[in-house]
Order: sequence, then C-alpha cells, then structure tokens
Amino acid sequence: MIYSIKEIAEILQLSLNDISDYNISVLLTDSRSLTFPEETLFFAIKTLRNDGHRFIPELYRKGVRNFVVNKVDEVWRGFADVNFLETDDVSGALQRITAEHRERFDIPIVGVTGSNGKTVVKEWLYQLLRNDYNITRSPRSYNSQIGVPLSVWGLDEQTEIAVIEAGISLKGEMDKLARIIKPTIGIFTYLGEAHQDNFSSLLEKLDEKITLFDSAECVIFNADEHYVKEAIQRRFPEKNLIGWSFCDRNAPLFVNEIVKDADSTLVTYTYKCETSTFCIPFIEDASIVNALHCLSLMLLLGVDRCTIEERMLLLESVAMRLEVKEGRNGCTVINDTYNSDINSFEIALDFLARRDTSMGVKRRVILSDILQSSCSAHRLYARVAELMDKKRVDLFVGIGENLFANRSLFPEGSEFFMTTEAFLRSGVSDRYANELILVKGSRNFAFDEISDELSLKRHETILEINLNAVIDNYNYYKQKLHSATKMICMVKAFGYGAGSYELTKSLQDAGCDYVAVAVADEGAELRKAGITMPIMVMNPEMSSFETLFRYNLEPEIYSFRLLLALVRTAEAQGITSFPVHIKIDSGMHRLGFTQKDMSRLTEILCRQTAVLPRSVFSHFAGSDDAVFDDFSYKQIDIFLKCAEVLQSGVRTPIFRHILNTAGISRFTDYQFEGVRLGIGLYGVAPCNGIKGLKCVSSLKTTILQIKELAPEETVGYGRRGVLSRRSMVAAVPIGYADGLNRRLGNRNGEMFVNGHRVKIVGNVCMDVTMIDVTGVDCKEGDTVEVFGENILVTEIADKLGTIPYEVLTSVSSRVKRIYFRE
Repeated sequence: MIYSIKEIAEILQLSLNDISDYNISVLLTDSRSLTFPEETLFFAIKTLRNDGHRFIPELYRKGVRNFVVNKVDEVWRGFADVNFLETDDVSGALQRITAEHRERFDIPIVGVTGSNGKTVVKEWLYQLLRNDYNITRSPRSYNSQIGVPLSVWGLDEQTEIAVIEAGISLKGEMDKLARIIKPTIGIFTYLGEAHQDNFSSLLEKLDEKITLFDSAECVIFNADEHYVKEAIQRRFPEKNLIGWSFCDRNAPLFVNEIVKDADSTLVTYTYKCETSTFCIPFIEDASIVNALHCLSLMLLLGVDRCTIEERMLLLESVAMRLEVKEGRNGCTVINDTYNSDINSFEIALDFLARRDTSMGVKRRVILSDILQSSCSAHRLYARVAELMDKKRVDLFVGIGENLFANRSLFPEGSEFFMTTEAFLRSGVSDRYANELILVKGSRNFAFDEISDELSLKRHETILEINLNAVIDNYNYYKQKLHSATKMICMVKAFGYGAGSYELTKSLQDAGCDYVAVAVADEGAELRKAGITMPIMVMNPEMSSFETLFRYNLEPEIYSFRLLLALVRTAEAQGITSFPVHIKIDSGMHRLGFTQKDMSRLTEILCRQTAVLPRSVFSHFAGSDDAVFDDFSYKQIDIFLKCAEVLQSGVRTPIFRHILNTAGISRFTDYQFEGVRLGIGLYGVAPCNGIKGLKCVSSLKTTILQIKELAPEETVGYGRRGVLSRRSMVAAVPIGYADGLNRRLGNRNGEMFVNGHRVKIVGNVCMDVTMIDVTGVDCKEGDTVEVFGENILVTEIADKLGTIPYEVLTSVSSRVKRIYFRE
C-alpha cells in the first residue's frame, strides 16, 4: 500500500515542507537495507549503540528524500527537494503510522506472544492456512518495538488474515505493541524464564505479555499452565477463552491421548463433544504444544477436521536460522531454506548485499519457484528481478517451471533449470569460484542438496557459531555502560576460535566502535574481507609497520623501542597523525610503560607529528576475583595518574580504557571513555553472578559407528578403556588433532547425545574418540555435542585445570565453522 508523504505528516500531526509530494511504500529503519529510495521514508532512530541521523547524508546521496528526525541538522538544510518530519520520538512516529495503517483493516489479526514458540506457531499457522487465506505474517522474528511496526506495515489490500508475533524484554513495551497490532485473536504460547531479569516476578512479566490481548475477542492458551490460566481468566472474564488441556475434561479443547512412535505423534482430542485425531511428524513436547495452539485456531476459524488431519501431517520444521558456510573453490555459501516467499527472499537478499565484494567477488543467487504467493507469476518474478537488481546481484540461477516460463524477465546470462536434479546433473556448479552464493528455495525443491554440493567437504565435526548470540552478549554489556562509552571487542586469535570475519562483520553492523586483533596480519585479513571499522593491533611487531600503514591498523605502543621505530618509519614515508594506543603497565607487569616513563614518553610524543595517541589503556591482573580488589583499585589509581600526565602533554583528546569483561561488571564506575570486551562476548562469564549471556560456539560431531562390546573388553590405544559391563560404544570423528584434549579420555570427559551425558572411553585418538552410549536411544549419524548449550566450555576448562580461552582457541582450523543467524 502507498501513502503520500502529506498523509503521513497528517497522521503524525507534523508540519511538512512546501515542496512536491512523494509517495511512500517503504518504511526504513536500517540504512543498509535500502532498496527503493524514491518511495522510502527513513526513521533516524537513536539506540544505545547507534544513531540513525548519521546516515542521512549517505541516504540522501542514494536518492532518499523523506526523513523522520529528532532535529534538522544545519548541514542538511542545503539538501534540495527533501522532507524532514521533526519529532521528539522517532520510533514512536513509526509506531503511530503503522497503528493507523492497522486501523484500515477489518480482518482477523492473530497476535502471538509468550516466552518460547512464537515463531514456530506463526510459521506453522502459515503452513496450515495458506491454502484458505491470503496471509500476511511477521518476517522471521520481527517481534520487537521496531520489528512489529514493520510487520504490520506489510498488511495490504490482498491480506485476508494476519499473524503477527510480539516479544518484549522490558516493562511497558507490550502496551505499545498492542496498540499497533490490535489483535482480534490472541495466542499465548508458553511462560518461561526468558528476559526474567527485567521483571520483579514471573507474574509481572505474564501480566505485561497478556496486555497484547486487551483488544482481542478470543484468547488461546495452555490451561495446564496454572499461572497463565489464572491471569487470563482474571483479566478477560468476558472474552471467548480457549484454554486447551491435557488434564481438564471440561476444557473447551481436551487432549485425550498422546501416542509417540519413532518420528511422529498421534494426538486424540475432543472439541465441542466430538473426538478426532491428527498426527504430526514430530515427537518433542514443545512441538506438540505448538501444534495444539495451531489446532485451536483452526477449529475457531471453522476449518474442517479432515482438512486439519491432512495438513498437520505435512507440517515442516521451522529452520529459524540462516547459515553461512565455506564453499568449494573459494566460494561462501549462504543457505536459507527457512521459507519461500517474497518477504523472506528480500530479507535474505539484504543479508547477501551486506557481504563485502570489494575484492571483486561476485554475488550469485540460486532460487527455486516461490510457491507461497497470491499474485501472478509474471508480477511476482518481475518483482524478484527488480529486487536483485537493486541489491546488485551479478549472477542468477532459477530452478522450477514458473521461473523457467518467466526467464525473459531476468538479465542475459541467467541460467534456468526445470528441477533441482537437472541443475545438479548439469555440473555447472563446478565452475563457480570466488563467489558469494545465496541458496534460497522451497523445501519441495530439496535445496539442501544444492547447499551440500556447493559446500567445502570436510569431516563431520563442525563448530557452530550463533551470530545472534554474539550481538546479544555485546548488548548485554553495552547496556551497562554510558551511551558515549566506546566498546572495543576482542576478535584476536581467530575470534577466540570462532572465526574473525563473520564476528567482526556482525559487530560492525551492530555499531561497535573498535575491534582488536593480536597481530597485524589478522587485521589485514579483515580489511581484505571488507571490514571498514577501526581495528586495534595488540601485539604489533617491528616487521609489520608496512602492513599497519597499508591497511590503516592502529597499533598498541608499549615500549620506547617500538614507539621510536614506528615514528622513524612513518616519518620516512611522510605519514602524519597515525593513530596509536598507549599501553600502561599499572601492575600486571607484562607489557607497557610504567609511571616513571611518562615524562619521557610525553616529551617524545610532543616533539613529533608522525603518530598521534588515540587512546591510553591498561590491563587488570585480577578484576574477576574480589580477593584482588585492593590491587585492582591501586591499578586504577596508577592508570589515572599516567593518563593525566599523557593527556596534559598531547594536543588532542585521548580516550581511556582499563575495564576488561570482568571489569565492566565489577568496576563499572571506572568505564571512563572506553572498555574492552573479550570472553564475555563469546558467552563465557569471567566471574560468578553474571547471568543472561548466550552460548555462541557449539562444537558438534556425529556418530560414525556403534558397537556392542562385552565386559572386560578394552577400547582404544593402550587398552586403557576397560569395560566393566556389556556396553554400546560409539565412535565419533573428533580427536586431539581437532582440539579435543587427550586428558578428557578414559571417562574424564563427557559428550552429549540425544538428551544424555555420556562418558568418553579409552584414550582420545588423533581423529576419532569413543563414547559409552549404553542405554541411550541413538543411531549412526546422530549429532553429538562436545561443548555448547549442554556441556559448557567452563566445565571442560575446570576439568582440565585451565581457562575457557584455551578450550575455545584450541579448536583446530580443520574443523569447519558454520555461522548462523536466527
């Protein structure tokens, strides 16, 4: 739907420049997602880590002419033919516009909230109802204060029913979302511990969440969740409440029986005195609960039970993650088979477009027919072609009858195949080299086979890195700081084993101020990959000066020898004001200038112009342990005195940083102008009492073979693994060459298989390790967690008498890294 800018100004009750009117179809909050500038209204939202006003000049150069801002900067007043809508609350303006947009629709709007399961319920409802309705739903997990308005903006004249999810993390947030969504039907999925730190009790969070249903005529919930049932019945006594139950035969929807087999669940239920059944291809309790929420809505909408039974059996898992994998021939593969519709395709394209191509790497899209669309094929694929042009896609492969029939809409050189099998059989993928490849297709087309074909083949041990968790952890620490405090994130040592580029790219997108690497070559690789943010080099070597200059890498300076050598080299090349970071030894006694060095240091810095101190910093020796607090405060005192001397003799402002990860939590008052975030970024708490960090890295492998062995048999080299009972022993393809410490052998270490901890038996070999899976329901090919959500890195470190850093950085480079976003 299109609004004129004058209509939007009227909605916001804001004055508008007296210039030509514009049509607005796109509401933009992230400048990197720009597609159609001529129809875009940009909202310059300020957050804890960024300020949208910074991007206005760039967006203007790209053709955007309409902006919602806090205040018009004098620099922009010379912009021609541009509208600035001034308001004290930019995000509130976005919410008011979309709330008004919502009022134009008299259709069923389903609002979904809860602690878990929101996205799965939303996507399953889409799968179950798409043959009956033209459905608009939230893209991916767009359930925040910004995501919900953008989801509601997707309602158009063709929408017959909408499913919008809403998530909160703070008090007062749901009231705003409720006014935007204004659901006619509410679904409460589950009450759990997520975001509990921000609420005084579980009941306070529950009351906040069900605020979403104030406008609803009907609310669906699990009546066996006692607190949920009581809260909803107390607040909405006059509404139509469908509280389904496993226990209460008088519930509107009673679940008579649950029968599970190896890979499916049969559900028998009674609704309006009539008993029926359906089967879902899942056995997890959470999946059963999600299916019952969906069942309740389908029954409410009048879908007949035979249709329900047919469609439930066809439910597909919701893969809520977009994977980035190393491909063959220097390619990078972005695998996104989450769903196949134009909205999710646009989001995946946006992710592709943000990957850097400064080194001449071309972008390729492999797309299947989009089966989930209500518009004509010609109109749909014209839109697909237009989006790819806007996102600078270089190469295109279309697979499916509809894409083949509409191939004239796409650029010359595009390739088309009727089936996935035909594409794989053609062998064209063998010539793909040094490309960024987005694989996006409906599950009906078995696009996992294409992703697998393009991926670099390594053994079956992988390190999964959750990029969402990285940013969640970044924000966890960021919210402890003043808005102006700079955040320096440590990505040295190959990103603590997780890989540097994808981590740094995510941090750059999140507005991080600096990243820090160990040596210049690490920084150079990031620059070559397209990282533009400031990079600090913590251990520069004399031989690296040329690399520092060429790639604009900012070195730590810790000695007079290093400083004078860098100054001489810079002066010889005519370089001036090259940024450096001065290291103070305040008591750790590793590297750095001492307090007695400060006068000489300041004198040297003042009599040259080649380098310019950007920051001054020091490193705690024991900030994670209260036993050393007196010493830590002494370090702070020494650091402050050194910094004061340095700043008094230097002509430009220098920012100070001494806090590491533990320091951010324990010495927050001494954040000064910057802090350094290390192990906490990767989900590992450096000291007790820190809750809320997300697991970033999960080391996983698979079962190669299972053998039944008799008592007294031995397992592995040296016959160290002596069995005391009849045992089932599984071999997994991970060993000390992958970073699995040999001291974890012989029942000292554990792995996690299908919900069970199992012991490592025998010695850890170079490439293979054996685990005791006696009594565990498992088979060859099943996934085994070495560390991650269930076996924490800290636990392994404690067993080895070491620190989590060593465990993380020990994971071998031969282990394939797979990055994903939820």
